[in-house]
Amino acid sequence: MSMIPMLLKEMEQEAQTTRKMLERIPNDKYQWQPHEKSMTIQRLATHIAELPGWVAMALTTNELDFASNPYKVSPIDNNTDLLSFFEESLESGKTHLEQAKDEDLEKNWTLRNGDHILSVSTKAEVIRMSYSQTVHHRAQLGVYLRLLNIPIPGSYGPSADEGSL
Repeated sequence: MSMIPMLLKEMEQEAQTTRKMLERIPNDKYQWQPHEKSMTIQRLATHIAELPGWVAMALTTNELDFASNPYKVSPIDNNTDLLSFFEESLESGKTHLEQAKDEDLEKNWTLRNGDHILSVSTKAEVIRMSYSQTVHHRAQLGVYLRLLNIPIPGSYGPSADEGSL
């Protein structure tokens, strides 16, 4: 049985929830952060929005080396641009996954910082990790929104703000 249809289904399901969370961010709060050690909403939200593109990265490369490719925050400061960036990232990830074959998912992919290897995983595992990263960071965003008294949308059922069904 192919893993690709399952990965595509999960990607789409998580995208629906992610979209609902991202569209709740007020345009005037992109530089807000709940603590000095926390990311700003801008950094957190743009990272969430780029994560579907990690599927394409995993499928088209064999590694990511932070030493030669330092992370750069996208200079997005409004919902229109954020949602557009998310949709582009999602489309790229979906397109590459639709074109992949199961044997592509079995190849190794390395995360490193120069000579220091952080992890070696199959491309399938990297894709699943990107989904987990989305859920993890989306939960962080939920805390940010709660602290700003912004109603939280449900993820896998109704939220406390939506009431019970």
